[in-house]
Amino acid sequence: MTDAALPQPDSLRCFVETARLLNFRAAGRAVGLTPAAVSQRILHLEEMLGVKLFHRTTRTVVLTEAGLATLPYAERALESSRACFRAAQGELGPPKMELTIGTRHELGLSWVLPQLPRLRDAHPGITAHLYFGSGPDLLLRVRTLEIDCAITSTRLTDPKLDAARLHEETYAFVGERKLLQKTPLEKPEHAKRHTLVDTAETLPLFHYWRDAPGGVDSLAFGAIVRMGTIAAMRELVLRGEGVAVLPEYFVREDLEKKRLVRLFPKVTPLSDHFRLVFRADDPRRSVYAALAETMRQVPLS
Repeated sequence: MTDAALPQPDSLRCFVETARLLNFRAAGRAVGLTPAAVSQRILHLEEMLGVKLFHRTTRTVVLTEAGLATLPYAERALESSRACFRAAQGELGPPKMELTIGTRHELGLSWVLPQLPRLRDAHPGITAHLYFGSGPDLLLRVRTLEIDCAITSTRLTDPKLDAARLHEETYAFVGERKLLQKTPLEKPEHAKRHTLVDTAETLPLFHYWRDAPGGVDSLAFGAIVRMGTIAAMRELVLRGEGVAVLPEYFVREDLEKKRLVRLFPKVTPLSDHFRLVFRADDPRRSVYAALAETMRQVPLS
């Protein structure tokens, strides 16, 4: 049966009122139609269903067994129709849904996790779960529907994914203060005396400085080590074991307390954006837009 062949609400209402009152005239008054119009709608409903819903005589109207079986479902269908209207008017409150939000570990602990109470207050219908992973892993899991959305600054190239912007992510090329006092890095030729600490070969953070106006494409570091996460990168740099391009919010306190020093300060690294990524065909786009708007109000930390 196609949707076009389903019973219409006005026919169901005529049937329910007639079943309740067992009188076509009284049912007509209840629905605002003539008795003949009520009878016509019930006949049409019977033809559609292929059964008799009432035994009719000149004096009585009685439900058939098919009518008795149909009645509770007709009542539910009408209640569902009324609920659709109330939901559209906002009378039933926000829809209940559970969302799993992916995030990388450091950002999740410092920025996303502290926001959960605020998100619950702003979006009471949503129960938020967190999944911690890396950039490529997060995007893959959104694409394959293992998680609902993800917060990442990884650039999108997949047409199946879309995103709402959250915050700009700026970067700083930094080194530990004592290391740079002992072994300066002030000219490109000094790079051979230093180790570059980065994330992964396929997603290096150093390119944000290298590709910026004034950046140097040919810095030849003595070695390159990859740590996979910015927390491990920062730890290595603070120990004086290398230099790195790191998110500015993540090393802001280190710079203020002069544990770390900016390298080549005249070069402003390129920036990126954190985004709330979701599938382009996800019907909950408006929900993600509302979540992103709430998150944007909280500065990165």
